[in-house]
Amino acid sequence: MLSERWKHYSRLIRFERPIGSLLLLWPTYWALWIAAQGFPGWKLLIIFSLGTFLMRSAGCAINDIADRHVDGQVERTRLRPLATGAISVKEALGVFGFLLLMAFILVLQLNALTIAFSGVAVVLAATYPFMKRYHHWPQVYLGVAFAWGIPMAFTAVNNQFPPLIAWVLLAANVAWTTAYDTMYAMCDREDDLKIGVKSTAIIFGKQDRSIIAGLQVITLALLAWVGALAGLTGWFWLSLGGAAGLFVYQQYLIRNRDRWLSLRAFLNNNWVGLCLFIGIALSYYSV
Repeated sequence: MLSERWKHYSRLIRFERPIGSLLLLWPTYWALWIAAQGFPGWKLLIIFSLGTFLMRSAGCAINDIADRHVDGQVERTRLRPLATGAISVKEALGVFGFLLLMAFILVLQLNALTIAFSGVAVVLAATYPFMKRYHHWPQVYLGVAFAWGIPMAFTAVNNQFPPLIAWVLLAANVAWTTAYDTMYAMCDREDDLKIGVKSTAIIFGKQDRSIIAGLQVITLALLAWVGALAGLTGWFWLSLGGAAGLFVYQQYLIRNRDRWLSLRAFLNNNWVGLCLFIGIALSYYSV
């Protein structure tokens, strides 16, 4: 039945689990507000919001295509539609292609520089799922992929090559993403070791919590640099303190490296992104 196919396609793109879209969306919103020095306008807000959802969904589809032979051996992913054979690889590729087409139509509404930058976003999204087979740093690669909306936001607002502040914000997001995706990888570490999949959770080993903490400190330091460059007000610094408090809570959750508590710590990062966005938005509103 058609309704049953749509259900499987929905699960393929993780429609029922919006956390990935949210973690991709918040840094993009940070960049839009900073680039525009306030509300960026409805057109850009809608285009980047929809584009974020489409690209994250496309990333999920290509990820499941790449992992279709190993997902069934991992507790957390064994019921994904490609792993169970509920849909075919051809169908998943069709979903992936359709999502990229929709995202391309959206980006055509923006200036030529932003369209050029979007080509990098497509390459990052399409190649990320294969990184775990070649090196232990797929979380860093994901960080770049998740952060690429930042320079695109600056080019869309200002139609010029992104300034220093955009790249500092991108670096902060790479550090943040590496930290929270390592928590996510901690959930699968035992399964990944059995099947030969690489991750920062594996290479960090017993130093995982310490390195995650270091990455969180780097994230806060780089965001403080962004705040200084942008001249953000006390609202931002208050939100940065809130983010630091949430990072401490995440360290508490992962203290025993429990699989499901590590997942909770990963999910908690949605509140970090929201907290920082509120601080940035209120900084410009108060001015």
